[in-house]
Amino acid sequence: MSKNNENKLVPKLRFPEFEGSGKWERNVLEQVAIFVNEKTPLETLSINSYISTENLLPDYAGVTFASKLPSFGNFTKYKKGDVLISNIRPYLKKVWFADKDGACSNDVIAIRANSVVSNSFLSSLLKNDAFISYIMKGAEGVKMPRGDKDSIKGYLVTFPKEKAEQQKIASCLSSLDEVITAESQKLIVLKEHKKGLLQNLFPQAGEKVPKLRFKEFEGSGEWLKKELGEICKMQAGKFVSASEIKENYSEHLFSCYGGNGLRGYTKSFTHVGRYSLIGRQGALCGNVTLADGTFHATEHAVVVTPEKYADKVWLYYMLGYLNLNQYATGQAQPGLSVTNLEKVELTIPKSIEEQHKIAETLSSIDGLINAQSQKVEALKLHKKGLLQGLFPQTSE
Repeated sequence: MSKNNENKLVPKLRFPEFEGSGKWERNVLEQVAIFVNEKTPLETLSINSYISTENLLPDYAGVTFASKLPSFGNFTKYKKGDVLISNIRPYLKKVWFADKDGACSNDVIAIRANSVVSNSFLSSLLKNDAFISYIMKGAEGVKMPRGDKDSIKGYLVTFPKEKAEQQKIASCLSSLDEVITAESQKLIVLKEHKKGLLQNLFPQAGEKVPKLRFKEFEGSGEWLKKELGEICKMQAGKFVSASEIKENYSEHLFSCYGGNGLRGYTKSFTHVGRYSLIGRQGALCGNVTLADGTFHATEHAVVVTPEKYADKVWLYYMLGYLNLNQYATGQAQPGLSVTNLEKVELTIPKSIEEQHKIAETLSSIDGLINAQSQKVEALKLHKKGLLQGLFPQTSE
């Protein structure tokens, strides 16, 4: 590839064999693609090719086919090579390049390339964060935003005249998408593995022994039944005004944690060390963050200080396992009081060494999850850079 900035409709990066192919074309989406409107009745649906917005996976990850078919309605008939887009909550990036014929619900838009662009190149145009951002600008609704079809038809696209160049770009991005999907799947597997570990390393409700136990602790007897207030002290953090919280880190600033995790950075601090923080207000109250180092905990976070016989990291995982949100009170503004949290029942191993072992195991899997998350994000960032280089920027 070589850089070329001589024309607004020439990408910054271009494959060598197309350097002299001239500028790209520009047009609105409805002029280079067909918005499919062919309907098919219920009796023609197949369980293996019916797609609704629930079956489209986020972040361009593909599809999972339906476990059951709808009981009534007419549906859009799509073909292999069409691009299917969920029109509900577009920000979830549910876009799929169909690999077979089928039918989709009315909440899914099926778009088919015409003779100007290839199917695969159209997929590259639409599996793009810039396109998703455009849809969201015209979307209506707050809790469940829905894209405006007429607005989507007016999306401005650029494309090379030669189908061979279109295919080259599409193949490059498709290969990268396959890598991102594979690495994202690894991340999902790791998270599921952690979920299984949590369910097996901690006793189920009403039980005092976990399903899985490290060999050296098999004869250590039942875990002890306690209330949360018996094994730790809990106290809300201290108020800090929003104007004092900086978005970006700089020297002499400390991490500032609110009810939903890291909020920013501030000059003041309230704690030094490793502590679990419980969010105490809002729909997400009960979420747990492990803060480490010198930090400021705001009044929206409950700081947990365990007794000497309770391992700090073990307690962090146990707090998450307890699903503390279920103990919230209030509807308009759900909240958790320290008094109610102190009464939450749990079980704890008699041996702090067993707590250490569980904490080390779960910390290890968290390390793998964090590393894999960073890998996926780096790949997505790489794709974003490629898209900016391989396509002329319409803002130019």
